Amino acid sequence: MSPEDFDRLQSLMASRAGFRLTRDRIKLAEHRLGPVARREGFDTVDAMLASLWAKPVATLGWAIIEALLNPETWFRRDRPTFDTLGDELLPALSRARSGQPVRVWSAGCSTGQEALSIAMTALDAGAAVEIVGTDLSQRALEKARTGAYTGFEIQRGLKAETMLRWFDQTDEAWIAKPQLRAAVHFARANLLDGPTDDHRFDVIFCRNVLDDVDPARRSQVLDNLERRLVDDGVLFLGPDERIDGDSIAFRAVSGRRGLFVKAPSALRRAA
Repeated sequence: MSPEDFDRLQSLMASRAGFRLTRDRIKLAEHRLGPVARREGFDTVDAMLASLWAKPVATLGWAIIEALLNPETWFRRDRPTFDTLGDELLPALSRARSGQPVRVWSAGCSTGQEALSIAMTALDAGAAVEIVGTDLSQRALEKARTGAYTGFEIQRGLKAETMLRWFDQTDEAWIAKPQLRAAVHFARANLLDGPTDDHRFDVIFCRNVLDDVDPARRSQVLDNLERRLVDDGVLFLGPDERIDGDSIAFRAVSGRRGLFVKAPSALRRAA
């Protein structure tokens, strides 16, 4: 892949998806685009990119973008987050909602492990929830909808007792039980797109996503998240993610890494 092609890929990722593609990932990009090129009928990655630049095709462009997204995820990643959700937030929000389901959004859910972890936490807590998991990658969402995971994937983050409680083992995979799969609705969404309706969430998970967002687009993503969050809701970012200078809409909760609520300025704006 030429430096010029990589520069154009960087622009494509930033403008369409809001994600940055740093120079140190050029070899990784070539590796991930190889299967896409073969699937799309091209002999090489260079030939595929040349075709895209000569005659942009939306489906090919998105296939390339999806292949370059960071798919890293696992069950109950950063376990204290789920302890806070199950032990404190869900009981408090359930009481505040007077029996209405607590609405949770897993933004950038990849292959579904985070959304299913939220569902396990809610079901264990006896909380009524509506969970939506969204991602840009159609291929990731297809896997998430199957609820099927390899032995390596299922053991990454789950204890044996939890695996047996919430998944059925087959010869080839571990399949999420119907009750667990029914708790989550998966859909495609772009975090650059603003809300098109008035549906809002009580809890938003957007963890380990912002670090890959192009710096020029972070405020836009955070603004869209703020518009989707109810005024007394909470936002979970990754435990090491910060939004200093990127948004005045949120403030960190003292002593809770990765937990944010709406800032007074955002509440005044909503009023």
